[in-house]
Amino acid sequence: MAFFQPRRYFIFDINWSIVISHSTSIGLTYLLTLPIAWNRESETTSAGIRTFPLVGVAACGFTLIAMSVLDNLDAQARIVQGIITGIGFIGGGAILKNDKDVSGTATAASIWTTGAIGVAVAWDRLEIAILLSAITFVTLKFMSKTKKIIKD
Repeated sequence: MAFFQPRRYFIFDINWSIVISHSTSIGLTYLLTLPIAWNRESETTSAGIRTFPLVGVAACGFTLIAMSVLDNLDAQARIVQGIITGIGFIGGGAILKNDKDVSGTATAASIWTTGAIGVAVAWDRLEIAILLSAITFVTLKFMSKTKKIIKD
């Protein structure tokens, strides 16, 4: 007698409305992270067009999984906490320190923000996700020119 019986998934067992809903969330996260990715790809070589959307959709995916399998909000919060910590670790890898210079902080912060976009989309807080995407893109695009003016 087996204690564990693996569940067999057949094409008819899939709830297609959930598949469409989650696909929409992940696709929207991908689209909202692309402007940030495009900017970082054109400005730096450490992280860019592949990294940012993947961070965003992974954060969205983990959050969607937590929401669908965990009924307890405390347990879901712990998953989000883990996402935040993990993405912070990834972002830390983008920061480089030389003798007097530190570089990659904007990229690291942007990686962290794309994770927040993914979590926001998963929780159906599209207004937060859109604002995060827009503010991050505008800051990266236009404040780099301001930073150069200040340094000169």
